[in-house]
Amino acid sequence: MYTYSTKIRVRYSETDKMGFVYNGNYAQYYEVGRVEMLRSLGMTYGMMEEYGVMMPLVEMNSKFIKPAFYDQEITIKTTVKDLPGARIVFAYELYNEDEELINTGSTTLAFINIERRRPCAPPKYFMDRIRHFFI
Repeated sequence: MYTYSTKIRVRYSETDKMGFVYNGNYAQYYEVGRVEMLRSLGMTYGMMEEYGVMMPLVEMNSKFIKPAFYDQEITIKTTVKDLPGARIVFAYELYNEDEELINTGSTTLAFINIERRRPCAPPKYFMDRIRHFFI
């Protein structure tokens, strides 16, 4: 299992009329968590594409526990619980500044060969970086 945490500050434009972070913005927060987790492993989406692999989203789930508000610093805890195959599942826990759990979610992304547009194995470089967390 591999877990990585990053922080993001809620921008005013991300809130709705009630003053809560609009629910659709959580997908973007999940993406920030994924991107920063990959970066922590020395990998980026751009590198995946250089290796001939794209990673489309195939499923997303979200549970809203407490609202987040403008200017709060949110901690995004991103976890990969299982060694990836043709798909990778990211689990998310979002915490407010008081360390209260405010949201949980998950996304499933597929590894797709760019040229053939068919599922493929993750790039070896990526697997070499993440595999040792599952031994």
